[in-house]
Amino acid sequence: MACANTSWSEENFSCSICLDVFNSPVTTTCGHNFCRTCITKFWDGQFRYKCPVCNKRFNTRPDLQVNTFLSELAAQIRTTVRVKAQPCVEPGEVPCDVCTGTQQKAVKSCLVCFTSYCQTHLEPHQRVARLQKHRLVEPMDRLEDRMCKKHDRLLELFCQTEQVCVCLLCTVTDHKSHPVVPLKEEYEVKTAQLGKTVTDVPQKIQERKQKIKEIKDTVELSNRDADREIAHGGQVFTALIGCVEKGRDEFNQTVQEKLKSTVKRAEDLIKELEQEIEDLTNRSSEVKRLSHTEDHLHFLQTFRSLKDPPPTRDWTTVEVRPPSYVGTLRRSLDQLEETLNMEMKKLPDDAELKRVQKYESFSSGRFYFEVQVKDKTYWWLGVARESINRKGETELTPETGYWALDYDEDGEDPSISGNGALVSFYDVEARVHIYSATGCTFTEPLYPILDPLFNEEGTNSAPLIISPVNQTD
Repeated sequence: MACANTSWSEENFSCSICLDVFNSPVTTTCGHNFCRTCITKFWDGQFRYKCPVCNKRFNTRPDLQVNTFLSELAAQIRTTVRVKAQPCVEPGEVPCDVCTGTQQKAVKSCLVCFTSYCQTHLEPHQRVARLQKHRLVEPMDRLEDRMCKKHDRLLELFCQTEQVCVCLLCTVTDHKSHPVVPLKEEYEVKTAQLGKTVTDVPQKIQERKQKIKEIKDTVELSNRDADREIAHGGQVFTALIGCVEKGRDEFNQTVQEKLKSTVKRAEDLIKELEQEIEDLTNRSSEVKRLSHTEDHLHFLQTFRSLKDPPPTRDWTTVEVRPPSYVGTLRRSLDQLEETLNMEMKKLPDDAELKRVQKYESFSSGRFYFEVQVKDKTYWWLGVARESINRKGETELTPETGYWALDYDEDGEDPSISGNGALVSFYDVEARVHIYSATGCTFTEPLYPILDPLFNEEGTNSAPLIISPVNQTD
């Protein structure tokens, strides 16, 4: 596309500052003419006033009046001059800072004037001796931002120690012992880093969305478990009529509190995950925008101010465990009067055992197995952490990673060596709940552990046998 640019053959009617036809021309005492606005801006901020053309000095700032005769001639020339078509500034090109009408493409930038010039307005730098000493470079925009504030030199290097852009003089002063590289080299390094971030962030977002789904699924499962548990408890307590009304209310409250605690944790985790997704999405958008710039200096200066990646939690080990209701009904029923104990053992233990027998793997967060101890005089079995010490003698306690039940025929009852939560032992044949550990937290996988103990001359020679689970609906 082309735009109009005016080229005058009548040089006497052109301002030597803006190189355009006079606009409200004024004449200095040395006989040179300028646009009133141009000469006013030229003298603003100076303490000594001189002519921009002949350098004649004035003791005081001249109070110039518009030259009406010259102004009329300039107006006539402005209306009769022929306009030639010249290229406009295309996207990506630097515009001339001096053009007052349609801006033309700059051909050079002056590092002294901090100004970019088209071919026409560059003429004084090629003609005036004082201006010929200025350093001209290829056109650049935002020139002031590209200069070292301390040395007034072009920022051409990057300090890897302090992660800032520096000029050549900085490398022999403040950054003397620091490693520096050209801007382009550091640009390529940082671009590669952004590329990795662009790749990693979507993956992290997807992982967190998957974690949200897992947590929501757990909440749904927890609600179903809670509903089923409450319904079962309600049937039991209703069968025991008025004497168990108080126990049923306390039982329901306990289950609801466990569910509420689980749901609250799930909601907190989901909120935290959604916040991380929002932070990561914002980070991704910010990084993508920066990664698309090809301006080395702007990229590196913006990269330094780029906010640190938002802190994120390692979610690989985070999970919401469904609340365990094993023993909840048992403890409620145990509070009833002694006259109801026999009825309670028959009904709740049988139903509760049927439910826990359904959990036969670690995939659901619960695990169940049965071991035949018939004809054994002493033994112990239970579960243990993956990280237990397998060498030497170790006391079987939760502190050392064991939740175990041991038996000796010389004793009246099996004894428990754990005092945590989520570990329960049953006598399957008698359909009796033996013990449920309380208060422990598992942070690593658990494994079954069995010890038939010693065969002493035929005594205690029977094996411990892991039996298939006979599930009953």
